Amino acid sequence: MDIVLWIAQGLLALAFLASGSAKLKDDHTTFAASRPPGTSFAADLSEPTFTSIGALEVLGAIGVVLPWALDIAPVLTPIAAAGLAVVMVGAALTHVRRGERQPIIANLILLALALTVAIGRGVELAG
Repeated sequence: MDIVLWIAQGLLALAFLASGSAKLKDDHTTFAASRPPGTSFAADLSEPTFTSIGALEVLGAIGVVLPWALDIAPVLTPIAAAGLAVVMVGAALTHVRRGERQPIIANLILLALALTVAIGRGVELAG
């Protein structure tokens, strides 16, 4: 099970590091125009909200791997994974509200990975 969780953690870290970095690199209007319809939601957000989401994604990507890998406050790994799950619920709801079906598939896959890590690592910590 440890290998499955490490793979899930790696995939989450890669996905959210890429996504969050893109949000921190571009302003929300540039990002919205980059790859519609998956990115068009950004036009509806304020710049501070958009940047905050990007920062949370990058921090979640770091938090889902480093605490567990370094064995420094490993409880942060399932917490970070749960936080990323919340971000994905919000993303999926945003795409549903906008009538964008294609991005929801990626949201649900990342949600499943995040829940797998949150539950799996949480159970390991509990004993």
